[in-house]
Amino acid sequence: MKFILSHAFEILLVSSSLTNNVLSFTPSLSSSLSKSLLSMQKELNNRQKYAHSHLTILKSTHEKEDTKILKDEAPCYDGICSSEPEPPQSSHSHQGQATQRLGVQSGPTVWSEFGRIASSQEDIANLGQGFPDWTPPKFAIDALVESAVDVTHNSPHQYTRTAGHPKLVNELAGRYSKHLRREIDPMAEVSVTVGASQALYLALQTLIQPGDEVILFEPFFDLYVNQIKLAGGTPVYVPLKFQPYNDNDDDDDNDKTTITPGEWILEPQSLVDKISPKTRAIILNSPHNPTGKIFTRSEMEHIASAITDHASPQCVVLSDEVYKYIVHSPPREEMEEEEAAQIELTQQKNGDDVHHTGDVNGFGEKYKPTICQGHVHFASLPGMWERTITISSAGKTFSATGWQVGWAIGPKDLIAPMHQLLPYVQFCASTVVQEALARALPKADLPYEGYASYYEYLKAMYTRKRDLLGSALKDAGFAVPDYDITPGGGFFIFARIGKKISDAIPPERIMAPNVAAPGNIARKDWALCQWMAEEKGILCIPASPFFSEETVTGINGEPLSDQFVRIAFCKTNETIHKAADRLMKLSEEQTVVDETLISEKSS
Repeated sequence: MKFILSHAFEILLVSSSLTNNVLSFTPSLSSSLSKSLLSMQKELNNRQKYAHSHLTILKSTHEKEDTKILKDEAPCYDGICSSEPEPPQSSHSHQGQATQRLGVQSGPTVWSEFGRIASSQEDIANLGQGFPDWTPPKFAIDALVESAVDVTHNSPHQYTRTAGHPKLVNELAGRYSKHLRREIDPMAEVSVTVGASQALYLALQTLIQPGDEVILFEPFFDLYVNQIKLAGGTPVYVPLKFQPYNDNDDDDDNDKTTITPGEWILEPQSLVDKISPKTRAIILNSPHNPTGKIFTRSEMEHIASAITDHASPQCVVLSDEVYKYIVHSPPREEMEEEEAAQIELTQQKNGDDVHHTGDVNGFGEKYKPTICQGHVHFASLPGMWERTITISSAGKTFSATGWQVGWAIGPKDLIAPMHQLLPYVQFCASTVVQEALARALPKADLPYEGYASYYEYLKAMYTRKRDLLGSALKDAGFAVPDYDITPGGGFFIFARIGKKISDAIPPERIMAPNVAAPGNIARKDWALCQWMAEEKGILCIPASPFFSEETVTGINGEPLSDQFVRIAFCKTNETIHKAADRLMKLSEEQTVVDETLISEKSS
């Protein structure tokens, strides 16, 4: 509040100074312009007097309330969150249908609980919430400033087109035309929303009728579940199989002294088994939150086949692709196909030795390797454009999660209902931010910080952060994917809890009552994360909230959700180094404990 007040006074002084400077030149200006400037000065003086009096009142009120501690009771998801939700005062019979569909959701959640812990410890190494803790690239900030100070007749300070700012939808249509190898109609096949979450919400609201089923691949981002319920649908879970690198790792006779990493794979039959006549949608998230998995082209082709062969014609895929520019370990098959396409498209039709680029999409444009290498757009698969709504946003790509501009791309018959619903949800996403993004997108294609483009820089930056944190996690006793073997994307490591780190958890914390935990019980993953946050100064997110209550017993007879934690590496190097140092201390402490136990046994 003090920051806001001081800057408000500064703005008033600067405004007055600027106007006075301009007025000093009035002798050289036309009479009409001089009168206009004098009128502006008079108006500004009046506004200054008005603002000054109100700011004085605000300052006085703030000083009186300085000692008050306000309690945040609003729920939140995977962001800055320190809330402590309380049950609503009204009875269930007086709640609206949407609230009733969510069920009893009024208590603390994983986000509010760990957000509370983070906010109570100033020096914590926060690897929990999924947002970068640095500012967006300079070209993006410049674009935002340029948009904010634009005072031309096209100034973006008023409402824009509800379905999307014309400048932005044209920019997006041009890009997705290349990605999907088809011409995208910017006015009919693009919808701009307040973040990707709203795009998903609107898509589900326009697709789902009560009783319809929506398939989720498990583990999943937990926001999906309640959005499905809000639309009146029923979530149906298709578990991804965790396959350890060591085949003996899931052997019941294994002594559990060695816990190996592995990868998450989709078994085609497990999807087919869950498709029913009620299946209306499948939510596909690649790169995947929380595991970092990249669905391979072959896995996506299996999904496409399952839809074509087993689902009703009304079944639609909602492809959440917010991490598509953060493919830090591309699938080899995708890179090989990309290279082969480059070679094929640069050879003459007649097979001679002269190479040239060719027209690949019918638009008269030359072939260029995709700027999101390693990512497969599901809608680009044969026959899937008509059955896919592609969802994405700017937040993750440009480290600007507060911009809250998302979009949906798809055929007119799927996007038109979203267009119809948009005016009743909000009139439009921020015009200023949409304008800023439209200006920033072309700049991201240019050389940046010594790389061919911003996207190449982004990939390299996240690869370095991933490796730095991954090495520290392995030293501490976690099993981390080998990204030379396993493709990876996004900015999360889904680390498996090793025996060494598992033994370090105070026994009294495991299975202890906890109202924020699933089932109100702090299982091993939750107990570990809470202990590390409260006593070791390292905040991670437990895996259990990303799994359904119906999750079956996993490897070694232990629920699969107990065995993992989600760790974000979208953090500054300072934060990652701090976490690495504390993980090292944790490892050293456990080594001392182990040596003491061995010594006691031998004696």
